[in-house]
Amino acid sequence: MHLLEWGAPGRPALCFLHGGAAHAHWFDLVAPAFAERFHVVSLDQRGHGESQWAEPPAYATEDFAGDLVGVMDALGWERMTVVGHSMGGHNAMAFAAWHPDRVSRLVIVDSRPTIPSERLDRMHARGRRAPRLHPDPDSAARAFRLLPRETVAAPELLTHLARAGFVARGGGWVYRFDPACNGSRRPVDAWPLLGRIVAPTLIVRGELSPVLPR
Repeated sequence: MHLLEWGAPGRPALCFLHGGAAHAHWFDLVAPAFAERFHVVSLDQRGHGESQWAEPPAYATEDFAGDLVGVMDALGWERMTVVGHSMGGHNAMAFAAWHPDRVSRLVIVDSRPTIPSERLDRMHARGRRAPRLHPDPDSAARAFRLLPRETVAAPELLTHLARAGFVARGGGWVYRFDPACNGSRRPVDAWPLLGRIVAPTLIVRGELSPVLPR
């Protein structure tokens, strides 16, 4: 597993989990603010960024949670604060329910316990498409779009996320993401798990978010 790291080992542990089809650099402008108080990591979850693709594809919530246990053990972390956005938030809430002794605090950002079936169908359909190949990094960055599209993010931030997310492969530039993660994703229904979460929990939503409406 690939991760980015800030702060010194031995401090309280803090882990950021990105959303689907994203990568660890999503938190480049956020994580350093916590480096003086925490040992901070931002993880490229399996199939994303510079972490390996699962072969054969294995992208159930249980798989992501198992990776978190392995990362914590490798870092010598007994407990951590975990901040998860979108898919990362879903993985975080399931992890906090399955491993309550390993989560000290939980922050869920624009995520929900279940994914509506129509949204999951669209995700699976995207996973069956061939990755789009771009001739150079500039054209790849210009084509970069967020899903859902409701965003007020600064253009320079989107450019940073795009440039960190593409890699030269197959004669062009493609996004650092295993399409099978969309095509075979099996998110657990986390509603029955919520009662098992014992960590203090903060829920954050975007004001214009279609993912987590009021």
